[in-house]
Amino acid sequence: MSETTGTGLPGSPTPLFDHALQLHQLTPGEPLPRDGYPFPDSALHDREGPKPHQERHAVGKDVARILNAHFARASALPGELADAFHEVYIPIHRNEHIAAAAARADRERVRQTGRWLVRNGTDRCAATVGVALLAVAGTADDIPMLQTIGLLSNHFGPLAAHALEQRKGGAEALVWLAERVTGWGRVYVVEALCGLDDPAVRPWLLRRSCDGDVLNGYFAGRVATVARLHEALDDFEKDSEMVDHVGRLLNEMSDCAGMGLTLAHYPHAPMVLDAHARCVGLLGPTLERYLTIALLTQHMTTESPEKAGCSATQQEALRASYLSILDREEWTKVAQEGLADDDHRMRWLADYRAPQLRLRAFPDRELGAEE
Repeated sequence: MSETTGTGLPGSPTPLFDHALQLHQLTPGEPLPRDGYPFPDSALHDREGPKPHQERHAVGKDVARILNAHFARASALPGELADAFHEVYIPIHRNEHIAAAAARADRERVRQTGRWLVRNGTDRCAATVGVALLAVAGTADDIPMLQTIGLLSNHFGPLAAHALEQRKGGAEALVWLAERVTGWGRVYVVEALCGLDDPAVRPWLLRRSCDGDVLNGYFAGRVATVARLHEALDDFEKDSEMVDHVGRLLNEMSDCAGMGLTLAHYPHAPMVLDAHARCVGLLGPTLERYLTIALLTQHMTTESPEKAGCSATQQEALRASYLSILDREEWTKVAQEGLADDDHRMRWLADYRAPQLRLRAFPDRELGAEE
């Protein structure tokens, strides 16, 4: 079988890389619509595929055997692996067996094989193995390719993030990717950034890492810890972006039990909450700020002090501080205008949270209205 490069002929299957690149060019600064789904190979993969091995330690051995046999033949070309993985389970996270198979072979050959599979693979199985090979043998030259395939983040995010972690310049590359993925993809990439513990990344983590998705709860507490949020509180008064983002972090940490670190177990919760309550009140009202403060007020109202990571006295002081902001004339007006415009956040807040908090913006809501 001869090796080919570039895109296929008209009517031939589209490489996953080309699919990602074409979608990215439509909205270069945004996540791909629907994370790039459907993929060009969806007709093949929509049906149930191979199951992972029942013994966890054996997952990836089938792939490693195929790679071992391939690299044992000096004449074998990368294209021969294009359809080699259909009948085996391909893990989307780093796998020790696949990594070991790549490490045993000639590094340059592994690199060229990985590049071919990522650039030309029309099947996610082959392309995933290609990313795994580049995680072992890639160079800084592979960063743009890894970023592009990583935009299909629900599937390729874990391995692309791992591969970028290994490269010089990987932190900057991961930030670029994190800005353009959401959902599980953002979880994978932000966790990789946290794993680097790079001081240069901390400003981004403190200002941009949470995008409002419910899955942010998996990493919000880790961001607060790794980025040393408690050491950045002096920046609050001159950094409205950080204040808004920390509000999102705190909200995630108030309601992410079973996902990540909660306020109850965050040792700096009292001082961070106090700084946020003090500084957010210095900013003008927006719908997002109103919602953020209302949700934090609810947490201080309905949960125990332990769940808020505070003493009872601290919790009551925080509740009073937040509530006093929400009841200001200008904040009340913004919330009421949002409800009048049928903003879904204000509608939800008015119907399901306002009755508990007795918010001035929604005086006609009564307990039990949500029933």
